[in-house]
Amino acid sequence: MKNLFIAFFIFLNLNLFAQKPCEIDANVTDSIGSYKTTKQYIIYERSFAGNSTDIYFSLVNTDGILSLDVQFLQKSSDFIKANCLDVNSKIYFQLSNGKIISLRSVGYENCGTLIKDQNNINNRIMSGSFVFVKENFEDLKTSTVTFMRVKYATETIDYPFKTELISEIDKKEYKPENYFINYIKCIE
Repeated sequence: MKNLFIAFFIFLNLNLFAQKPCEIDANVTDSIGSYKTTKQYIIYERSFAGNSTDIYFSLVNTDGILSLDVQFLQKSSDFIKANCLDVNSKIYFQLSNGKIISLRSVGYENCGTLIKDQNNINNRIMSGSFVFVKENFEDLKTSTVTFMRVKYATETIDYPFKTELISEIDKKEYKPENYFINYIKCIE
């Protein structure tokens, strides 16, 4: 019985401290340089009264420069107002240790694309890239993210992060608060 208890305890600890596997979408090195990116990961979902907003992250390392690619997807039967990204756009992350990390837009103006689907529902898709600052990078490896603020060209919108998210899209479990802790190691 004692051996069974010890085996159970060891197995439990291995599961608790097991690292997340890296899910790499692209890893290219050639004469021009290198490019490595993680697969997209659902960070935020909100669905209310026929309107939905989904946010996806992927981490990118381009020739040693670390960035965050963000994709915003909005759906509504009504017209969807454009929130544009420009050279002054930023993303702020509030960490559980009290620090605030800011990422700066790479600088091109983007208001997304409005598309109607087969059910006549409006879909607005917008992507943006934001660059990390080396000093902020270490804090993201050790502290969870509790809150995200996006400064668009004309307004600022806040997005609270959940500890656990069961996606309505694919019914999988995601852990937005731990995204950077689990996946930064994949692109370093």
